[in-house]
Amino acid sequence: MTMEKITSAKNPVVRALRALRDRRGREEAGRFLVEGAVMIQEALKCGLPIQDVLAEEDYAPLAEELETRGARAYIVPRSLLEGVCDTRTPQGVCASFDLPRPLPVESAPARVVALDGVQDPGNVGTIWRTADAAGFDGILLGSGCADPLSPKVQRAAMGSGFRVPFMAVQSLSEALLSLRKRGWRVLASDLHGADFYARPDPGDRWVLVIGSEAHGISDATRGAADALVKLPMRGGAESLNAAVAAGIMMYEIVRQREEDG
Repeated sequence: MTMEKITSAKNPVVRALRALRDRRGREEAGRFLVEGAVMIQEALKCGLPIQDVLAEEDYAPLAEELETRGARAYIVPRSLLEGVCDTRTPQGVCASFDLPRPLPVESAPARVVALDGVQDPGNVGTIWRTADAAGFDGILLGSGCADPLSPKVQRAAMGSGFRVPFMAVQSLSEALLSLRKRGWRVLASDLHGADFYARPDPGDRWVLVIGSEAHGISDATRGAADALVKLPMRGGAESLNAAVAAGIMMYEIVRQREEDG
């Protein structure tokens, strides 16, 4: 079957997918945009329902395959793909998927990284990807964080955003207090905290909180933590990038727990 070709930027399918670049458009449509063949395949592996596909002629075989998975596929020129995708140089194909539903905090997994006002999409996505690699089970985002379903966040997460569930809350401190009452240990990264390497054992269930790039964690989050910790700065730098600090801490916590059995 020959796929329909779209050549006009005013086509309703093109306009609908372009709207998914904005948070409001995603929320209204109940869908989000995934760019590139690798990311599309990762989303499918994780069971996300696919909807519309825009592909250049060279990607027609992939588009045909995606039609067998329930997609509506269209062939478009490069210029239309560039107008829809968030990247400056699209990878030849993009698709819309149903928005994944966030986990309720009541269903939080055992090992969680929480973000307090982390606004940079690259940092949010990188932390998400590192959490997946290190063996964390979920990510908790407070208000003020970058939209977890934005193209920039998902691009940085490299598929981990489809595998590791996320939770989103308005009040991070209230969510942390709720988890503490139910047995989670909350460690929060703070410039005024104690040496991270002398931290208390977090037990089997824990939350590691990473603060914003500019302001760190809030006072409310600080008050909701069991312990405040910081990585020692042995050189001249005063602090680390949020994603780098999160990566070091996540791997070290998991390593400690594995050694302790």
